[in-house]
Amino acid sequence: MKCDILIVAGLWNSGPQHWQTHWEAKYSKWERVAHRDWNAPERDEWVAELDAAIAQCEGRPILVAHSLGCMLVAQWAQWACTHGGSPLKIAGAFLVAPSDVDAPSYPIDPGGFRPVPMAPLPFPSVLVASTDDEYARIDRSRAFAAAWGSKLVEIGDAGHINGDSGYGPWPEGEKLLEDFCRTLQP
Repeated sequence: MKCDILIVAGLWNSGPQHWQTHWEAKYSKWERVAHRDWNAPERDEWVAELDAAIAQCEGRPILVAHSLGCMLVAQWAQWACTHGGSPLKIAGAFLVAPSDVDAPSYPIDPGGFRPVPMAPLPFPSVLVASTDDEYARIDRSRAFAAAWGSKLVEIGDAGHINGDSGYGPWPEGEKLLEDFCRTLQP
């Protein structure tokens, strides 16, 4: 794949069976955004860490986000637009299984990630959603996609689209990302 990729994992990071980890191992130039604390997210800290990772990129990366990482991308875009940052540093975002941090059932205090930003993202994006995700009802994923201006791809009953749901290497997802990457190239 010829696009620059920055992996944006969510709460608790992505374990060894997660598709993000498989893809990162497959593509040695892909980087993962590091966080000081994966278990107790703080929005401002995570936004600063993502912004620093983006600043280190030579080109304009595609952010490949999962779960709370999708909310981080939306929060970063909102911050960049209001604090003099440049969302144009991003080629696009590939958002998989966004967590609904506004839901009362969200498993932890989301550390300032509430409310979910519902403004259009200032870069192209694709949102991949499951119809039975325990962290976001499909109607909420559809609402996120509509609000953010994301192309919505529903993949049926796929749980949270992570290692626990059987999405290890996930070649179908890799193909979706590759197709998205192609649309962004001149």
